[in-house]
Amino acid sequence: MLAAACALPAHAGSVLDGVKQRGQLRCGVSTGVVGFSAPETGNRWKGLDVDICRAVAAAVLGDANKVSYTPLNAQQRFAALQSGQIDILSRNTSWTLTRDASLGFHFVAVTYYDGQGFLVPKKLKVNSARQLKGAQVCVQAGTTTEKNLADFSRRHQLNIKPVVYDSFEAAFKAFFSGRCQAYTTDASGLASVRNKEAPKPDDYLILPELISKEALGPMVRRGDDEWLAITRWTIYALMEAEELGLTQANIEQRRKDPDPAIGRFTGSGEDLGKLLGLDKAWAVRAVQAVGNYGEIFERHVGQGSPLKLARGLNRSWTQGGLMYPPPLR
Repeated sequence: MLAAACALPAHAGSVLDGVKQRGQLRCGVSTGVVGFSAPETGNRWKGLDVDICRAVAAAVLGDANKVSYTPLNAQQRFAALQSGQIDILSRNTSWTLTRDASLGFHFVAVTYYDGQGFLVPKKLKVNSARQLKGAQVCVQAGTTTEKNLADFSRRHQLNIKPVVYDSFEAAFKAFFSGRCQAYTTDASGLASVRNKEAPKPDDYLILPELISKEALGPMVRRGDDEWLAITRWTIYALMEAEELGLTQANIEQRRKDPDPAIGRFTGSGEDLGKLLGLDKAWAVRAVQAVGNYGEIFERHVGQGSPLKLARGLNRSWTQGGLMYPPPLR
């Protein structure tokens, strides 16, 4: 494609100005989903969604630790972003038309491709979700999960009886206490809950069917295109780094690599940072802080983590997956 006649540097938007002035990125996270966003000691958080915020802070502020985390349940998350309480919502949130078109937000990018499933006790001797006819199923209110469950029940005439709870924690605790025959949420969340919360994880089975497609990713408010571009391209940089073989360990040494793509990425060639209102090393800092997307995945939810989830659709497109960043050029 022909390049534009001239490339102008980005003008700082109001969100970027606010982040720089306070010296801190305000990140909305879950109230605790192991592998994605879970609290540790103090105000330290850990997970794939957390590392997205850390990468943005590194790119913008030069320090991945300059993030304040606000735990939000499903009902609170959108109001917190709308009100300006947070700068970015990075909290296992599904991209849907309704949310994209009616809430005043932009979805930034997909950071995890998922689907809704069911967790059941093995003693129930259920091997398929279609065997849940008439079952009571614990589910969280105010989520796509609740709507998907109703659609699945109607579609297959299962007469499933939802038992609805306001919070993620209340729903899975009710299931483990025996209130419901099954618990439903995204499959990644089921693996997290079984690993961390089940009295005996081996006593529970994640059924094989996925009843929905859930493209999960961060959101920002509409009206600030500069901030949207910064957050979006920081995420794409993490994916591009994996394609280029740039890792947390080697990216500093590869700054002088003659490959033009690496020169653009590291800023040793073209300066792409100025188009975002950032400096040349923005992408390098993001990778130095959290690693490339593959490293983030393996550390928090992949084979190197307690969840041991298969990479699946979240592989790079070069490996048959769906992670396909537009070119950094």
